[in-house]
Amino acid sequence: MEDFIHAKKQPKLPVVLSKDETEAVLSRLAYPYSLICGLLYGSGLRLMECLRLRIKDIDYNYKQITVRDGKGAKDRITVLPDKLIPALKMHTNKVLARHKIDLAEGHGEVYLPYALKKKYPYAAKEAAWQYLFPAGTLSKDPRAPIAAPRRHHLSESLVQKAVRRALRQTDINKPVSPHTFRHSFATHLLQNNYDIRTVQELLGHKDVKTTMIYTHVLYKGGYAVKSPLDL
Repeated sequence: MEDFIHAKKQPKLPVVLSKDETEAVLSRLAYPYSLICGLLYGSGLRLMECLRLRIKDIDYNYKQITVRDGKGAKDRITVLPDKLIPALKMHTNKVLARHKIDLAEGHGEVYLPYALKKKYPYAAKEAAWQYLFPAGTLSKDPRAPIAAPRRHHLSESLVQKAVRRALRQTDINKPVSPHTFRHSFATHLLQNNYDIRTVQELLGHKDVKTTMIYTHVLYKGGYAVKSPLDL
């Protein structure tokens, strides 16, 4: 068994929605899932990257989103869609209003990563550090069982279920998940002639070969070859 070699896992082609299909699914999503999936498609975020966003990570002036500790423990910057800014501001105001109520009731502390809790002891209750998409209820943090209940971010399973419900209301026969919006983001940018290196940076891919998998749609079926049946 010394010469045993693992077989290489071949990458599967991602499921991609057309522009019309994307709009069809997004339009059937209820708030706040419409906003979350709007960011997945409009900014190319992974689901957990979106749910872990803090209020301070949204920069309206530069129209960008800072993704902290993404895949591979890397930070990156991606685009903030103009179309989502009004709804995102209204949503943020609701989150901050709820945070004030939590503070008044003796709560309002959020989980801080790594040693930030020691470095900034009061930051956990500051508005800037609150999750952009907080859970509807307080819960005990298993990492700090002695601490008071905290408001964690929204569960990814709730978003997944919301997407499945929205998909059933359409006539789309594709296996769509929240991650499909990220695939569609990359593909549609390439279709609009954006440089593949730019798309790679926005997605946070380490290797451009990972990004190149989205070029399969650009060939528009069979590498742009016209079928002999159509000749």
